[in-house]
Amino acid sequence: MDALSRLIRLARLRGSVDLRCLVAGRYTLDNPDAGRGQAPFHLLLSGACDLQLPGRRIEVAAGDMVLLPRGAAHRMHARGPRAATDVERRDAGPYTLVTDAASASATRGARDGDEGGGPGAPVDLFCGHYTWEAGPGQVLMDMLPDVVHVSLASGPDADAEDAGSAEYDGPGRLGRLGPLSGLMRDEAARAAPGAEAVLDALCDVLLTLALRGTPGLGRTLWLASARDVVRTVTEAVLRDPAHDWRIEEFAGLVSMSRATFIRHFVRETGMNPGDFLTRLRMLLAAEMLTRTDRSVAAVAAAVGYASESAFGRAFRVTTGDTPARLRRAARAR
Repeated sequence: MDALSRLIRLARLRGSVDLRCLVAGRYTLDNPDAGRGQAPFHLLLSGACDLQLPGRRIEVAAGDMVLLPRGAAHRMHARGPRAATDVERRDAGPYTLVTDAASASATRGARDGDEGGGPGAPVDLFCGHYTWEAGPGQVLMDMLPDVVHVSLASGPDADAEDAGSAEYDGPGRLGRLGPLSGLMRDEAARAAPGAEAVLDALCDVLLTLALRGTPGLGRTLWLASARDVVRTVTEAVLRDPAHDWRIEEFAGLVSMSRATFIRHFVRETGMNPGDFLTRLRMLLAAEMLTRTDRSVAAVAAAVGYASESAFGRAFRVTTGDTPARLRRAARAR
């Protein structure tokens, strides 16, 4: 199993769609602080939006997904030629539907295969969140930047044949996101039995695609790195977390000098190798503490700590909790 797949499975993140915004005019959705343990996301299938944070504005285009791992309060502003009128919010089965007087044209566009359009197209926005239990999920989310903004319409995993086709990156198209967006729209519109389960499962797919990352839309995600520097280190640590890893050894794995390795590693992850190693180890430790009956000392040894007290300090700094408290909380649930 590759490193990204293993980390996502360890984190046990659960996604849900909360709201679908289908409007042809300007409209703002206020999102309060979600707090620790919840990460809001937005997937824009058509039109154009702005995500507004204190002191920061992010333009979101059709095919973009935005994830906020810290759950920060924010606004999603749907752009349009005029203000939305006769806005209605109603229960649509597994989610809340927000529509305006002109949303019928948006519905027709989605049904007729208009997969994105330009900035003037009606907005079709899915909003939801990911949750996780205390432990591995929190460690993983803490390793991500405050805002993850990626384009799912195209990406580094695209085949050369796809990348050169009009269906893949032509104007107003969603490329590989097209079939997934079509399924989301269909399940959302029909609200048939099991629609909520289908949408939740599709949220898991979206997260994996987002964590692969896309260069050019925010800081490159270390999880997505196709370069040997980060991928090799991640796989080596996951394979043998108890090993006494040194920077020189990591550098040797990718045939770099110590200085060159550190420079590349910090640029790709935003962390120094020591912090990165500690966080990976704590993610694995949290999994063992919540899913096995190993003693704290045994868990410490399994992730490279000879001293239970040193492990406890590192765990507390990384997760904000002690190993014993985390285990008790997991068992109580």
